[in-house]
Amino acid sequence: MWDTAARDGILTRIDAVNDSSKPLWGKFTADRMLCHLTESMKMALGEIDVAPKKLPIRYFPLKQLAIYVLPFAKGLPTAPELLAAPETPVAGARENLHEAIVRFAARSDATSWPDHPAFGSLSRNAWGVLTWRHCDHHLRQFGA
Repeated sequence: MWDTAARDGILTRIDAVNDSSKPLWGKFTADRMLCHLTESMKMALGEIDVAPKKLPIRYFPLKQLAIYVLPFAKGLPTAPELLAAPETPVAGARENLHEAIVRFAARSDATSWPDHPAFGSLSRNAWGVLTWRHCDHHLRQFGA
């Protein structure tokens, strides 16, 4: 998310999601997926708290493999805090996600980052990669 071109690519793909977008896998609707990504960005910004989980992926080398190398598996469970019910139609959800990504990008020089509930402490670089890959995963879920 720190690279302007990569971030702009994600924002363009978000704009391709609409009310008629259907998932290629999973149970999300387009609006719920966009809201999920928005809540995830808020978590990365430290705006919402998500209960930590003591999982083996918190530790080297699993953490690095999961963040930087391995593809995201389809159908992995997510924190209930990141499954907020949508309060807006897809157009509003897209706008909310755009705003959250812009706020995240504005923190590119931050030296303090919240812990991730599954991965624990993350660097600026890891947060940037993880948020981009998470958005990419769900946008591919909807063919965007």
